[in-house]
Amino acid sequence: MHKYDNKVNVNCCSHDHQDEHNHNHDEEHDHDHGDASAFKTYLPAICSLAFLLLGIAFDYFKLSFFENPVRVIWYLLAYVPVAYPVLKEAFSTIAKGEIFTEFLLMGLATVGALALGEYPEAVAVMLFYTVGELFQGAAVSGAKKNIKALLDVRPETATVFREGKYTVVKPANIAIGEIIQLKAGEKSSLDGVLLTDSASFNTAALTGESTPRKIKKGEQVLAGMLNLDKVVDVEVSKKFADSALSRILEMVQSATSRKAKTELFIRKFAKIYTPIVFFLAVALIILPCFFVADYQFKTWLYRSLVFLVISCPCALVISIPLGYFGGIGAGSANGILFKGSSFLDIITQIKTVVMDKTGTLTHGVFNVKTIKTALQEDEFFKYLASAES
Repeated sequence: MHKYDNKVNVNCCSHDHQDEHNHNHDEEHDHDHGDASAFKTYLPAICSLAFLLLGIAFDYFKLSFFENPVRVIWYLLAYVPVAYPVLKEAFSTIAKGEIFTEFLLMGLATVGALALGEYPEAVAVMLFYTVGELFQGAAVSGAKKNIKALLDVRPETATVFREGKYTVVKPANIAIGEIIQLKAGEKSSLDGVLLTDSASFNTAALTGESTPRKIKKGEQVLAGMLNLDKVVDVEVSKKFADSALSRILEMVQSATSRKAKTELFIRKFAKIYTPIVFFLAVALIILPCFFVADYQFKTWLYRSLVFLVISCPCALVISIPLGYFGGIGAGSANGILFKGSSFLDIITQIKTVVMDKTGTLTHGVFNVKTIKTALQEDEFFKYLASAES
């Protein structure tokens, strides 16, 4: 898949960008510019669609001004916004030694259509390809957001002791060796060592275990642990980006690096399938010359280009990885984390699942539903208020 400026990066069909695209946004910045970035992503396709529809309308009504070279320039203006990223990626992969990719197939098919004068078809093919890639990017982006929303429970601020007083700062700005304060009910944003005698922590965010854990002085407190009973001091032992919770977040967000067998097979298949398609398309131009009586080069070139488009491996090769990634995203939206697509295959073999109840199947949080006393309710609350005061 080609790259867009909104940084929604996913794997393409037969060209693996995983090392380039896997990154973790540990910085605590807000994406308020999301709408503008999304619009910028879809803008090339929108412009191309507008030019294409107008061009088709001009052709249909046979308007006098819409003749060559105006017609050619018009369709080129429709073609370039969606074709430029694909053609750029085609040249980039060729420079890296990966010649037979879907980028090359789409580039040859559409450039060939332009050479034959089939301008609307060239634009339409590249536009539909781009729209498909945008849908893929949106699906992967949504899955990543679900994963991040589930895991990224790190507090946005921390209280650090500096220059004789406690100051509230962002966790990313706290250095190793500094002392942070955790109040009762506050979650730790950094890994560190407990300086207070002892304290009780809820470790459910890390372990899933709802039973409070007693931590003594000198023992480790990890990011994500919730202080339960009193104010404590913790000496920071790791940077914010290196904390236990940050590593878990990065590991799950990088889940696509652990490929299922089906994905690995499809990737290997694409490397064989794509060059076969290319040479078959070439054969479709040359061989009829020896067997067809009224052979016309233009006709068979057109058929060869059609063959390239319908044989492009994108639909075949994207569907498998995207299906796995969608499964990981859907699981995270429902509170289930998969550390890689290979584990989605493994769960199909599970016969029995054993788990604890409280904190896993139930929340372990109780609420008062009704109050039954020998007194009238108003009178009871009157005495209760007096006792509290």
